[in-house]
Amino acid sequence: MVQHRPHTTVVLAMSADGKITDFQRSPARFGSNTDRTHLEQQIAAADAVLLGAGTLRAYGTTMTISQPTLLKHRQQEGKPTQPIHIVTTHSGQINPEIRFFQQSIKRWLLTTTTGAQIWQDKPDFDQILVFTTPTEKIDFIAALRQLASLHITRLAVLGGGALVASMLESDLIDELWLTICPLILGGQTAPTPVDGQGFMSQLAPRLQLLEVKTIDQEVFLHYRLQR
Repeated sequence: MVQHRPHTTVVLAMSADGKITDFQRSPARFGSNTDRTHLEQQIAAADAVLLGAGTLRAYGTTMTISQPTLLKHRQQEGKPTQPIHIVTTHSGQINPEIRFFQQSIKRWLLTTTTGAQIWQDKPDFDQILVFTTPTEKIDFIAALRQLASLHITRLAVLGGGALVASMLESDLIDELWLTICPLILGGQTAPTPVDGQGFMSQLAPRLQLLEVKTIDQEVFLHYRLQR
């Protein structure tokens, strides 16, 4: 386990067959209002939100806090109204015209040397964090250490599957909240909560089930990574 980094919680909704969107990678809007409220609560508990560029491209926006009670609670704790929203991208390829760049939030970019070159002279991101491995991928271990030094203690990871896979491979995930929604999406190419190459069963990360809630037709599963 990497020390001196934020506590990380993955928050995702998926179909009953484990897909976080359909094979066309459409914006996943199959969660109920209850699931949306649950997601908002998890975001409100975080100092920052981490999301992959693919997820941002699909939606065009990021999830912000709107519930008055959650906003008031953050203010009482001396926190900004909204957490920082950090986009991860190896390439830096993000459309500057999407609505994300008009939302009233602090926007940070976590990218590689190559990705940073696209945005370095533009005002769209409040901060650009550059952590690059020798293979031109994001160095998440170094990046999360830097986030901890910037007083980010709790991080909500909102996907997609490639981001979650990269962080799991580096042992950077502490908890998962998975909402199982009552539909089946199918499809070999439809993404799951953890994409990438996958894990052999004997080396797979193991989970401890902390909590199960059933509300209407959805099941909310809360896991902790075993170490």
